[in-house]
Amino acid sequence: MVTTSEIIERCERWGAHNYHPLPVVLTRAEGPFVWDIEGKRYLDMLSCYSALSHGHRHPRIVAACERQMREITLTSRAFYNEPYARFCEKLAKLAGLDMVLPMNSGAEAVETALKIARAWGYRVKKVPQHKAHIIAADGNFHGRTIAIVSFSTEAHYRDPFGPFCPGFSTIPYNDPEALDRAITPETVAFLVEPIQGEGGIIVPDKGYLEKVAAICKKHGVLLLLDEVQTGLARTGKMFCFEHEDVRPDVLILGKALGGGLLPVSACVGKREVMDVLRPGEHGSTFGGMPLSMAVGIESIDVLVEENLAARAADLGAKAIEYLRAKKMPGVREVRGRGLLIGIEFDESIGGAMKVVEAAMAYGVLAKDTREDTMRLAPALIISEKDLFEGLDAVEKAVLSVAARRTA
Repeated sequence: MVTTSEIIERCERWGAHNYHPLPVVLTRAEGPFVWDIEGKRYLDMLSCYSALSHGHRHPRIVAACERQMREITLTSRAFYNEPYARFCEKLAKLAGLDMVLPMNSGAEAVETALKIARAWGYRVKKVPQHKAHIIAADGNFHGRTIAIVSFSTEAHYRDPFGPFCPGFSTIPYNDPEALDRAITPETVAFLVEPIQGEGGIIVPDKGYLEKVAAICKKHGVLLLLDEVQTGLARTGKMFCFEHEDVRPDVLILGKALGGGLLPVSACVGKREVMDVLRPGEHGSTFGGMPLSMAVGIESIDVLVEENLAARAADLGAKAIEYLRAKKMPGVREVRGRGLLIGIEFDESIGGAMKVVEAAMAYGVLAKDTREDTMRLAPALIISEKDLFEGLDAVEKAVLSVAARRTA
């Protein structure tokens, strides 16, 4: 039998080292659980950064994929296909917006939004050619393309990859006044996450989105909301912007849109914004293909029909209260919304990765972010019993790390 160490050695030898995985080889998955090659079961509290919000191998989504695979899988957008029409209509109505442009990855959807914003700036706002300015927030994570890392404020995303693309600047997150000051006559858009996921599960003050939306409207600037992680029921609403009285000009979605089976992303926007694109100016070989559209349709239907947003709101509130009440040593703060939860540790723990590694022994898989924060984002279909068993395992991991650090 092939062992964990043998597979890891082959991965390290033949695969590029762009990730630092935990030392576990996963071979089977069902619902909120995964199993390693030795047969040990783990509760998946990472959910592929929210891409597995439906859980692993949701039977309805798998069945929809299988049905479509027996008909037609790939056409390219050189032709029309019926699942594309249904997907675009369903997603636009769900978001309360007008038009949809499907892509594949979250980063690809962000790039699409940036191109739309620039085109809108030149064709509608009449910004001088090549002068369009887009503002983002410090601590952001919108992907890893050259354009996107050009406005990252994290050195390890940027340092080896310059020179960078012009036309971007950043301001402090959760600071509407900073946005007001930063806007120039050439500013075409403000790109922001309603909650910063990779930034450490940073939840802004209540009313932040309403304030920045009003500022954008005052200055004639597009509001681009990156809900690749926070969208599609994760935070207790179908979209995180629904926690406030806001509707973006362009909504960026991904991850959970693929139902845990395929990479599916999309820009969803107002007609007067999306209509600036002309045929041939932007596209994607696999974006909008029948197979991914069928999966996306079923993924949306499962979210709605199984009421997963309300489930995330209920379980998330209970989980955050439960973790805060434990008063674990070394925990500086427990924060989040819905089932997107961050546990921030102080220096006494020696980094969140210490707890992540310890949690494996107790049957929980998670990951750190920004070094001091452990992210918990289980599948939205998780049972209350399984969730709280997972939280108890996290507590055991924290206590074990704290005990070792003070021994």
